[in-house]
Amino acid sequence: MSAGRAALRRMLRERRREVPPAARIGAAAGIAARLLEHPLPAGARVAGYWAADGEIPLHAWQLRLPRDVTYCLPVVHEDGRLRFAPWKAGEAVAANRYGIPEPVVPSDALLQPDALDLVVVPLVGFDHRCHRLGMGGGWYDRSFAFRHRMPAPPLLVGAAFAFQQVDGELPSEDWDVQLDAVCTDLSTVSRAT
Repeated sequence: MSAGRAALRRMLRERRREVPPAARIGAAAGIAARLLEHPLPAGARVAGYWAADGEIPLHAWQLRLPRDVTYCLPVVHEDGRLRFAPWKAGEAVAANRYGIPEPVVPSDALLQPDALDLVVVPLVGFDHRCHRLGMGGGWYDRSFAFRHRMPAPPLLVGAAFAFQQVDGELPSEDWDVQLDAVCTDLSTVSRAT
């Protein structure tokens, strides 16, 4: 990773952590409204994330999803890719090796990334092309690498504060998976086709 990318990640993470809790809650409502504009098929499977490190929480979106939608959270798998566990508020979670809560479910209940219809992806920064700067672990890039071979579901939508959009273009690597859109507290940025 380049020093410039690492410095940008540190600066954006610090700025994100400085956002007061009340502003994060307000941003969550704005993002929920924008995420709900993405049509879902009946019985859709969607994934969010457990907010950490100043990320915008997704509870407002989760609570407004249609009743027949299955909401999932990511689970870190030993093969370096994510799996997704169906989860409802109040169900058991346990901290993973990074301290992020994951649903406590049997392994046969976990869904593969290509079994989802929509995934809301956390990010540190993004550009106008919907290229994403993540935390640096590569979990989402490895998990959705199959999208490099062909455009395929799920729809990948980032969630961020508007200030997380960088001027110009983020440097990207061959393995980076481009998002379809990014919903911010102020607008939606869609990938140019």
